[in-house]
Amino acid sequence: MNFFKRTIPLIIAFIMGIMMAFQYYVPHEASQSLLKVVTRWGITIAGFAVFIGAYSLFHLHWNKIKRKVPGWGYSNFVFFGAGITVIFGLYNGGEFFLHDKQEGTMFDWMYFNVQVPAGATMFSILAFFMASAAYRTFRARTSEATILLVAAVIVMLGRVPVGALIWEFLPPIADWIMSVPNMAAKRGILIGVSIGAIATSLRIIFGIERAYLGGGD
Repeated sequence: MNFFKRTIPLIIAFIMGIMMAFQYYVPHEASQSLLKVVTRWGITIAGFAVFIGAYSLFHLHWNKIKRKVPGWGYSNFVFFGAGITVIFGLYNGGEFFLHDKQEGTMFDWMYFNVQVPAGATMFSILAFFMASAAYRTFRARTSEATILLVAAVIVMLGRVPVGALIWEFLPPIADWIMSVPNMAAKRGILIGVSIGAIATSLRIIFGIERAYLGGGD
C-alpha cells in the first residue's frame, strides 16, 4: 500500500518534472505538443481542484456550525451566500445557465452590489494596516530607516501636483528613485523568489520534499 501512496507519486513527479524542465530546451514539435497536452491536463486537474476546495470550505464551516465553535453564526452566511449565488447563476435572468450570459440579472446585481463593495472594503481595511506598518517602519531610529523615510517622502511628494509646486526637481528625483534604486531592489527580490522556486521544484522532483503527499512526511 505504501508503494502506491508514496513511491508511485514520487516516480510520476520525478518523470514529469524532468520532462517539463528539459522541454524548454528542446525546440521540437513533439516538445511543443507535449507542453500543450500537459497544459490541458493541468487545466482539467485545476477544475476538479475547485470542487475539492469547495468541499473543504463547506466541510470546515459545517463542522463549525455543528460544534457551535465561537463565531459559528458567520458560517451560516457561507452556505446562504453560496446557495443564493448558485441559484441566481443557474436561473440567469430566466434563461438556463447554458444559454448566453444575460446582462442585468440578479447574479450581476449580487456581483456589482455585494461582491465588489465587499472586496473594496477588505482592501480599504488593508490600507489602514499598511499605514500603521509604514508609520512603524519609517520611524528614523537607524540610518537605514532614515534613508527609507527620506526616500518615501520624496516619492510621495513627487507623485502629487503639490510636489512640483514645492520644488520643480522633486518629480524627476522621485522617478529616478523608482526606476533605479527601487527597480534594483525589486529585481533582487524577484531573483531570490525565483531561486527559491527552483530550489523547491528540485526538492519535489528528487523526492526530498514530500509534504504534498500528506501524512506529515
